[in-house]
Amino acid sequence: MTKRRVSLPDAAEEGVTAFIDDVDTRLSGATGEGICDVVQEVLVDLFGDRDAYERWQDGEEISPAERVRLQGYDPCNATLESEYYAEVANEPERYERSKYLQWLWRQFDATPMADNVEFALRFRRMVARHLFEEVGEDCRFFKGISFTYGHNIQIGDNVVVHDDVHLDDRGRLTIGDRVSISDGAHLYSHDHDLIDQTEVRNFHTVVEDDVRLTFDSMVRAGVRVGENAVVGARAVVQSDVPAHHVVVGMPAKSVRIKPGYEDVAKPVDAEVETDRDAREIPYSLPEDLEVFDEFGRPTDLSKPIRSHDEP
Repeated sequence: MTKRRVSLPDAAEEGVTAFIDDVDTRLSGATGEGICDVVQEVLVDLFGDRDAYERWQDGEEISPAERVRLQGYDPCNATLESEYYAEVANEPERYERSKYLQWLWRQFDATPMADNVEFALRFRRMVARHLFEEVGEDCRFFKGISFTYGHNIQIGDNVVVHDDVHLDDRGRLTIGDRVSISDGAHLYSHDHDLIDQTEVRNFHTVVEDDVRLTFDSMVRAGVRVGENAVVGARAVVQSDVPAHHVVVGMPAKSVRIKPGYEDVAKPVDAEVETDRDAREIPYSLPEDLEVFDEFGRPTDLSKPIRSHDEP
């Protein structure tokens, strides 16, 4: 059984198409507007706050709460978690653009329109073309999807990403054609050092064509999930997954080969090599960058940290 086609009434379709085309044109720069300005103006209208916004712009008195709300439509007045990551200092202009588009995506998801599936899928697909490094045809992005930057993500054709999925592209994330990512899945492209968690390694994580990542599964940074594989619900993928295999568990292990692929797949008990080091993405930080340890720990973490009441 497959899904059926659903369409909006003609009047609603006309309005949706006109709105998405207008925002698409403005984000492309055709109107000469900056992306930050486009995002702010679009959000003001989506949240129905045009009257209050115009009063504020005209210098009329507004309450502190109104001011915070109206300022919040402007992504320049917001901070995202990824903005604190030190490597952002290497590409500030690239991150700035992605931040504005992320803000549009996230705030759109907070509007009632985000639950209008036909409208929302098309709107997010349009924003994805501006935000992601590459996105294919006919992709479907559902509600609550988050990502680190967005500009380090490549996605193929006919990919579906369901609710509350996290796509970490602190390193690089490549997703092939016809991939299905179920609700709550997490795909990572960075790891923290075991001793000093402020030390971060970035990787290229790859999900090949026709893969299914099922509910609440997790893919570790630098892993390759092979073509046509299935990752079971809540499985934790710590190493490469062979093509056509079904893996389950924590850590995920192959339990079978998909029926019909026995002649082309590796045996279930075959050794699988995972060369994460080859997929590491090195980076450096500016020498004058001011950094801090958010945990306020000792500088030398090579020695055990004792509690205050230990001798």
